Amino acid sequence: MLLIAPFWASCVLLFALPQSLLARPRNVIGGHLLSALVGLLVLNLIGDSVLAMGVGVGLAIAVMQLTGTLHPPAGGDPLVVILSGAGWSFPGVPILAGTVTLVVAAIAYHRLISMRAYPG
Repeated sequence: MLLIAPFWASCVLLFALPQSLLARPRNVIGGHLLSALVGLLVLNLIGDSVLAMGVGVGLAIAVMQLTGTLHPPAGGDPLVVILSGAGWSFPGVPILAGTVTLVVAAIAYHRLISMRAYPG
């Protein structure tokens, strides 16, 4: 469960497109965290059906747009939550811990190796 597929898509934005608004730390961390929470709410209210997956992804997108944390890879987090039957610790570990680690790694990479501005 610690291999969160949407994280790999986040890496594309963080390391290849650091200037993208979608790669801002607020978007990466906030988008994943909110989407995972939406997934947990939907899982607990609707269950693990195909309908729950559609509702979860749709609500996650809406919440990210409303909060200014849109991060497309995070749209897949409700699917991960629902398909794995994740528990309430999921937003902390692996989501929060993983996204903070990715952002710190991106900051270090761009300051020390690529010499591009991140966060921009």
